[in-house]
Amino acid sequence: MSNVLIVVDRLEDWEPYYPSDLVISFDQYLALKTVPNQRVRVINLCSDYSYLSEGYYCSLLAEAKGHHVIPPSKVLNDIWSPLLYQLNVDELFEALNKMYKNQEHPEQLEFKTYFGQVEEPSLKPLARVVFERFPSPIVSLTLKYLDGNWVIADLGIIDHKSLTDAEETAFGEALDNFSREIWHPKKTRKHAKYDLAILVNEKEVLPPSNMSAIKKFIQAGKNLGVNVEIITPDDFMRLPEYDALFIRETTGIEHHTYRFAKKAESMGLVVIDDPTSILRCTNKIYLADLFATTGVPAPKTLFLSRDRPEQLEMAAETLGFPIVIKIPDGSFSRGMVKVEDMDELRAKSKPLFAESSLLLAQEFLYTDFDWRIGILNNKALYACRYYMVKDHWQIYRHKDETNDKTKSGGFDTLPTFEVPRAVLQAALKATKQIGDGFYGVDVKQWGDKAYVIEVNDNPSIETGVEDQYLGNELYSLIMQEFVRRIEE
Repeated sequence: MSNVLIVVDRLEDWEPYYPSDLVISFDQYLALKTVPNQRVRVINLCSDYSYLSEGYYCSLLAEAKGHHVIPPSKVLNDIWSPLLYQLNVDELFEALNKMYKNQEHPEQLEFKTYFGQVEEPSLKPLARVVFERFPSPIVSLTLKYLDGNWVIADLGIIDHKSLTDAEETAFGEALDNFSREIWHPKKTRKHAKYDLAILVNEKEVLPPSNMSAIKKFIQAGKNLGVNVEIITPDDFMRLPEYDALFIRETTGIEHHTYRFAKKAESMGLVVIDDPTSILRCTNKIYLADLFATTGVPAPKTLFLSRDRPEQLEMAAETLGFPIVIKIPDGSFSRGMVKVEDMDELRAKSKPLFAESSLLLAQEFLYTDFDWRIGILNNKALYACRYYMVKDHWQIYRHKDETNDKTKSGGFDTLPTFEVPRAVLQAALKATKQIGDGFYGVDVKQWGDKAYVIEVNDNPSIETGVEDQYLGNELYSLIMQEFVRRIEE
């Protein structure tokens, strides 16, 4: 669990806000002794951040003590030089262009953000980008649109004592949202041994866990003395509050889930899915090569290059029809087609090549169901059979011109000791090559043999499906592993 400290010039500076024993003066922070292995989060609210000022030294010394501080000294160094703060702001300008797409651009845009929050709804995405690039309590920003391009006309970190009454209220509410440890005069909660964040995204159509499963994770954590909180993609800067991060959103490399995992790992948090697992599991090209190299049983697979059209014929000769064609980073049966002949292979591979320079061609093994073996720390937790959608060859049939909604097949869940030995061994061998995280291994059983289709770094856990056999024990086992890793 992290300790949160608000550092101000003098304790009187905090009088407009609710009293808190987490607020200390700069002199008190200067005299503070560092406790080994204790995570401390510092919110630096000194009035002057200029070079060699008390505010500057507060951030600099916090980093020397191993504390996580906002604003960091790098931002304080950058903020005073347009040459420096104009660097690495592509995301900021991309957000602006997205905001004013198909609209007339204003000549000038001026606003303040409080911990990445802003009152104007249309500016919220922009404010979050500003906060990630310049993490500071209060940022004042002026942008101008000149000759078809955005430029930063002025950028500064603002002293909270200069705010109006209305701005003080907005600042206080933003601080409340930013750090729940600080601003709860009306509500107290039982002190937990550890804090764990579960990252979810309410906008996701097919999330790996439904909300009833998330609630079961929260209760399982509570039973173990772990305070479990839900966070969203907007809560990137809150990661230092926690001891662990559990990603319950479909992951991707060019995606905020990977940034969350990398940031959390860099701060010493226990992370599932860890960034290495995301990197390895989200690319089927990597998995196919890994399986071939390490002897993991898998269907015959060839790589197809966009620049080598002759490889299509080679795939037809080597694999025979039907053939399954996949993009490397598809999920939930997306980016995957089955082709029955050469004409179909040419036609259906073309739009997939528009997404990726390499594709996978895989021999087609029809089965009534796919095994899904859930593995954590190289031990099998659960086993499901996911059945194909009626009159379809996949467990998902997505909405298209012939289907008005996404459909999925049935399922059943078994104890792992009832799984055929070949299936279990293949699944365990596959994950051993990747890491000791939490994985869902898809396996096809063909006669007495088993073939690994892929390893998912973010397997589904839904109430009434994967937990059908173990019940609440499944959630408890996963939370116990988090506790074990934190303590280790």
